[in-house]
Amino acid sequence: MKLDNSTTNNLYIKASKIMEAAYVPYSKFKVGAAILDENDNYHVGCNVENAAYPIGNCAEASAISSMIISKGTKIIAIAVTGYGDMLCTPCGGCRQRIREFSSLNTPIIIGNEKKIQKIFTLNDLLPYSFGPENLNN
Repeated sequence: MKLDNSTTNNLYIKASKIMEAAYVPYSKFKVGAAILDENDNYHVGCNVENAAYPIGNCAEASAISSMIISKGTKIIAIAVTGYGDMLCTPCGGCRQRIREFSSLNTPIIIGNEKKIQKIFTLNDLLPYSFGPENLNN
């Protein structure tokens, strides 16, 4: 799916703003995510760490939870922002979470605290993925 510049920028700005709310006392690495759903609603999330590292929340998972709570079921586009010059792409687990609620051509906008760095599709980040349709055979 091709997004217009306004929607792309809006998602990036929302992800960048919510990134500041992240709870990251251990890594100090803030991440924000913003989702546009099939109802044209926006949902945001930030990472939340825990002293027991495996039970923290990624920003993408938090935004997906917000979408589900609001009765959204499909990710039309998602933006993920983090600090620094390296790309802050979703981790493997979050790529699979995004896959559950999107199509392979869903845009994934990657930015940092200064600008949009790159736009991928889900298929770029998770080729040959396993999805819900694999279980419907």
